[in-house]
Amino acid sequence: MRILIISTTFPYPPTLGGTQIRTFYLLKHLSQSHEVTLVTQRSPEVTDDEVATLATCVTKLVCFPRPTAADLRPGLPGKVSRFAHFLATGTPPSTTYLHAPAMQQWIDEWVEGGHCDAITCEHSVNEVFVRPSYRQRVPKVVVDIHSSLYGTLVNQLQTGTAEKPLRDRLNLPLLRRYERCYAQKFTDLVITTEEDRQFFAAIAGQTPLHVVPNGVDLVQFPYRPADPGGHSLVFVGAMDYIANVDTAKFLAQAILPPLRQRYPDVTLYLVGNKPTAEVQALGNLPGVVVTGRVDSVAEYLHRATVCVVPMRIGFGIKNKTLEAMAAGVPVVASDRGLEGLAVDQPQRALRANSVEEYVGAIGQLFDQPELRATLSARGRELIETTFTWEKAGEAYEAVLYGKYTL
Repeated sequence: MRILIISTTFPYPPTLGGTQIRTFYLLKHLSQSHEVTLVTQRSPEVTDDEVATLATCVTKLVCFPRPTAADLRPGLPGKVSRFAHFLATGTPPSTTYLHAPAMQQWIDEWVEGGHCDAITCEHSVNEVFVRPSYRQRVPKVVVDIHSSLYGTLVNQLQTGTAEKPLRDRLNLPLLRRYERCYAQKFTDLVITTEEDRQFFAAIAGQTPLHVVPNGVDLVQFPYRPADPGGHSLVFVGAMDYIANVDTAKFLAQAILPPLRQRYPDVTLYLVGNKPTAEVQALGNLPGVVVTGRVDSVAEYLHRATVCVVPMRIGFGIKNKTLEAMAAGVPVVASDRGLEGLAVDQPQRALRANSVEEYVGAIGQLFDQPELRATLSARGRELIETTFTWEKAGEAYEAVLYGKYTL
């Protein structure tokens, strides 16, 4: 097939966040058997070497400058204007902000020129580039949703983690309408977990809904050679993403202090790119180390006694959880952090959803090396048998061929 992949997120290197990772490995798999054209946006921090490397992974790479905050109308007039546009068009500012006219023109000309047999949008924010008329020209037009804007907002309001609750309550019905509307442009919708399927069923209507989970690069995340013991914790993620910022603060401010009362030498490593000022400030707390971007996430996982994923918001399967299990690190995580994973029968990770449960579960693992060994082995086995990028790529390819089956 000739496949056009649309991604406003530049998907390289595949270590900076969930969207980059999923997009890169899916396009890498598709490129093995198909002619893949990737149209993307490049921010100033993307290097020429990264562009050159990504270009070797696809048949054709087309880059446009990524819009910046400077392109937005400032102050209250700008906010009012953007909300009015949302009301009028039904498309949220987080999506229209990325809509570059030059990129849209290129996509229009590519599709109208008959250059593709399938189109994929990697993340729902890219749906803005897909015109309803594309379905008359292209057999498969797919959106790989990654996460629901509406569902994420509901989750934030329910957990009290919304940055601006009043604004978000106003936006809620608009986002519900928006997702129902854009779903109709596509031949197929792709989500990452069965939990997501239940949520999206009402939104999808008659549009086929497919579950394609994430995977792990087992070369990048090898099984650790030994249990380091000790009292070291790690949390991994892009540290400018709201769900990860909330998790880092919850972990450092609420979970770590009572844990240090029992284990005074506990050290928490917050590992991830672009830590916000809030995350950087956590490094001033006793026992907290904020690393920023690192060369090898796997090295930090291998050195940790336990990986903690106390996510309170954020839909979909979590790469950070999969990667920790692949690396052989025992995991303690919330229901959100374990979404899409069968970890209870047999036990492959410890589940916790309150400060007391986290402290108890982490303490268990600190004190019981045999339990660490069991979770380590079972976690790795689950990844090897179910969550590789090869399996995810094959499922995604089946969607494009119209041969997807559960």
